[in-house]
Amino acid sequence: MSLQNKKLSDDAFASIQKDVLNQWPTGKDVNFDDAIAFHRAYPPGKIFAEKLRMADKEGITLIQPRAGVALPDMLIELLSFLETEGEADLLPTTIDSYTRHNRYEEADVGIEESKKLNRSMLNGFPVVNYGVEICRKINTALKAPVQVRHGTPDARLLTEISLAGGFTSYEGGGISYNIPYSKNYPLEKSLTDWQYADRLLGLYAEAGVVINKEPFGPLTGTLVPPCISHAVAVIESLLAAEQGVVDITVGYGQCGNLVQDVAAIKALRALTEEYLQKYGHPQVKVTTVLHQWMGGFPQDESKAFGVISWGAAAAALSGATKVIVKTPHEAMGIPTKEANAAGLKATKQMVYMLRDQTQLMLGDPNVVVEYDIIMEEARCLLEKTYELGGGDFAVGAVRAFEAGVLDIPFAPSRNNLGRLLPARDNTGAVRLLDCGNLPFSQAVKDFHRERMDERGRHERRPVTFQMVVDDIYAIGKGHLVGRPK
Repeated sequence: MSLQNKKLSDDAFASIQKDVLNQWPTGKDVNFDDAIAFHRAYPPGKIFAEKLRMADKEGITLIQPRAGVALPDMLIELLSFLETEGEADLLPTTIDSYTRHNRYEEADVGIEESKKLNRSMLNGFPVVNYGVEICRKINTALKAPVQVRHGTPDARLLTEISLAGGFTSYEGGGISYNIPYSKNYPLEKSLTDWQYADRLLGLYAEAGVVINKEPFGPLTGTLVPPCISHAVAVIESLLAAEQGVVDITVGYGQCGNLVQDVAAIKALRALTEEYLQKYGHPQVKVTTVLHQWMGGFPQDESKAFGVISWGAAAAALSGATKVIVKTPHEAMGIPTKEANAAGLKATKQMVYMLRDQTQLMLGDPNVVVEYDIIMEEARCLLEKTYELGGGDFAVGAVRAFEAGVLDIPFAPSRNNLGRLLPARDNTGAVRLLDCGNLPFSQAVKDFHRERMDERGRHERRPVTFQMVVDDIYAIGKGHLVGRPK
């Protein structure tokens, strides 16, 4: 295996960069020194890392939507609306599916169709096709910092143009943007490709421009146990830090049980800081993001607002640095800008109301127990990954997925063993009906079995795969645990 968790040399990076920038004509407009000068002209309020740092210091949870359309002027109009009417603190630019798969010719067709019809015919903004200057136009038009959000296994050219185009935060990683998104993309290749992307962020940092990096926390977004998403977040943080990234926001997808969600965010930050310190990266600034419920939503808008508000409460009470906000139109397709703004305002209201109550649950013995369980499970996965890699987390990640030591529920990737079966216990916390090949102690396995048996007794039915199916659809049907009504 040629993959190693080792910083790319300047010569190796430069050699790869020539090919990367030649993948599409807009690559020729990337100029590193010019990009650094553009970023340095930003005031602090336009810089993602700075805004996160201040929020973290003041104990504020910032709010951020998801949004992206095909045409620049439409994107500026949409983001401006979310910034003003939606009161968003941070802004996104979601990338279209063609760009995520490096299919730039087809993205070009989507752009032309969008122009003809005067509406977006792409499910996001094709950064690579537009290039540096148009990206700068978008960033200049807005007051809030803007992040690029996508889902790309090979994001090297997208990273180059995004950073040169003035975006100050960048999402993704070689695991989180492969295993949940792709069927056949080799994990070793995506990890190698993301070393390049992370090294570019490192080069910006070395030049005095800090770009925030965010591993994608929710993964498949469906009943993902905290220990799994946390292990992936820590590994991607360690790989990024090795390439010189100095500002990382680790994420977690809301599971729905308030005790588990609060404990998970607390554990995520502690675990990431612990492993960065342990493996020689104490300089990295760590913040957290909670993603509101990523599963099925109720079609009824009033019920959808209930789900959104519950996610807002979890973010506020856990002390997450930011929260990614859903809309009341989640069950119906692409939301209107008004619906997007409504989700933001509902979230901001809840965050404000709970701002002075963030210490409310920290001493709760149930939160402490859950925190300890998550830490024990995640450390178990991380230590075994490190062992499998012979002291290298990049190599270990590939081998851990091959062995099922890391296993993401319901992922489409052939790199993923798919043995893990999550389901909720009687309180709605996500547990494991089948631990697959996770290297847990017998005590931990017994804990999960006891919690599932308790639910079976309460519902007077056997503990079977049907519980998993019920739980997948439960929140969309208006209840947390998937028990029949």
